[in-house]
Amino acid sequence: MSVKAKYQPVLDLGLKLGIKDGDVSEENGVLKIKGMAATQYEKNILWDKIKEIGGEKPSDLKANITVEDDSVYHRHTVKSGESLSKIAKHYYGDPMKYTKIFDANTNILKNPDIIHPDQVLVIPNL
Repeated sequence: MSVKAKYQPVLDLGLKLGIKDGDVSEENGVLKIKGMAATQYEKNILWDKIKEIGGEKPSDLKANITVEDDSVYHRHTVKSGESLSKIAKHYYGDPMKYTKIFDANTNILKNPDIIHPDQVLVIPNL
């Protein structure tokens, strides 16, 4: 199996996330990938996939993934049935950090218990 085939799920994820300025090359059995993720969250998702396939420090892959907007952790579009605590659990692993999301979005939210589908919320860096 080629190293590119081994890491194809990473490349597919990059396409799904809309990674900009992507470049992939293979040299001496090492896959080199670069690109720009929209947010730190998306960069983390890519690295998680890389580590899932190649381990903590893969020797057959070199990745240079930059972040376009490091002023936020992510921007989340609310889906039906979501709550700030559910969103906080997804991004931070802790539903009680919903207040961080609320505080970062007081320009569009007046009550932490009321959010609506299609609202785009800033998920702040912690």
